[in-house]
Amino acid sequence: MNMRNKEWDLLAEWCIIRLELGRTPQFPNGSPSRSFLLRLPLDSGGRIDASVRAADPRGATVRRYWPQQPDRSGWVVPLDGGWAFSQALSDWCECFSRLPDQSFCLGESVTVAEEEILPFTVVHLKRVEPAAASRA
Repeated sequence: MNMRNKEWDLLAEWCIIRLELGRTPQFPNGSPSRSFLLRLPLDSGGRIDASVRAADPRGATVRRYWPQQPDRSGWVVPLDGGWAFSQALSDWCECFSRLPDQSFCLGESVTVAEEEILPFTVVHLKRVEPAAASRA
């Protein structure tokens, strides 16, 4: 646990996060071709920092990669105590995925809800400069 806190001290603020589909009955070894690339402000516990995101909502971006489907790009917006991936910046819009309030830690699993709840593994997590985070 002590090591994890040191890791997050280095990664606080804006980060690039890559999520790849974890193990499912259809994909027992996961699927790196089904992924999300996120640009988010994280707090020291690895959760999305709502106040930093509110100060620069255009910086909180998502891109969804899925084989044989067009890529989907948008923003991460607050919704019902968690987060949603949306093609518009408003929090009442129609969303293409939902993300509960959870922490991001390299190598750990998070869930994303689309038609079903799917496990994703955090395979990349790197701090970026705030100015770079706003360029989506």
